Amino acid sequence: MSKNYFINKVLATTVVGSYPVVKGSGLKSLFDPLHAAVETAVADQIGAGIDIISDGQVRGDMIGAFTAQLPGIKGQDVIGKIQPAAGPITTADTRFALSKAPKVKGIITGPSTLAHGLHLSTPMYRNKEELALDLAAALIVEAKSLEAAGVTLLQIDEPILSTGIADLAVGKEAVELITSAVRIPTCMHVCGNLANVLDEILKYNVSVLDFEFSNNQANLDILSRRDLAGRMLGYGCVDSSSEEVETVQEIRKRIEKGVEYFDPKILLIDPDCGMRMRSRESAYWKLKNMCEAAKEVRIAL
Repeated sequence: MSKNYFINKVLATTVVGSYPVVKGSGLKSLFDPLHAAVETAVADQIGAGIDIISDGQVRGDMIGAFTAQLPGIKGQDVIGKIQPAAGPITTADTRFALSKAPKVKGIITGPSTLAHGLHLSTPMYRNKEELALDLAAALIVEAKSLEAAGVTLLQIDEPILSTGIADLAVGKEAVELITSAVRIPTCMHVCGNLANVLDEILKYNVSVLDFEFSNNQANLDILSRRDLAGRMLGYGCVDSSSEEVETVQEIRKRIEKGVEYFDPKILLIDPDCGMRMRSRESAYWKLKNMCEAAKEVRIAL
């Protein structure tokens, strides 16, 4: 593969990030009730065959896990100027994942998505756009911490961008405040239908664009008519919204459809979205079957 790509494997597999929370028991769980959930998430991803794993994102929802740590926020209310967290938010769990697997992605909830999950309860910010930019500045510290820990890829989750609610130009400025602060490859995940936002999202300066295709097949058609400008594509081919486990053959057909439109060298195979709401059994077998399907397509190329 080209030296421009950060993983030397065609149709490498990854995850969007979150995994079902499987709590442990015993003395260790008294001190850290969710560490067992991190261990389970990491072990299951490795067992399923995922090439670039995550820490499982088990310590809270994608908004609260970050906003609870940022000065200037109380609950869901912004009460003052946003400041960086006193210490790393996700790095400890990410380091654990790195102790078990060679390639791990660090994951940050994007500034626009965070901003639209909060209420403005201070005159410090006139609107969500001003808030998003200060959130981005605060998240730079977390991004650099994950980079220093040794992650292969930094992913920024911005599901809000497909809804039409967020200002896409400000969203771009906010995301690029973070991506310009690190030297490692960066990814932006946007789920949902891209029809009304794709042209603006393609302007974002990231190494990988990650979208859903199994539950939003129209995305494949509109994206196939656009220039990815040398970037990689996170190709969502497993339906994260359903408990039903797709067969290897079903997932293989989706991957093969993607290969019809895109060079397989640029595709990263993953689920549509996070798996947090699924049962552990469903999440594991979705990932396992996805890895097997990717392997079969890889062999057939």
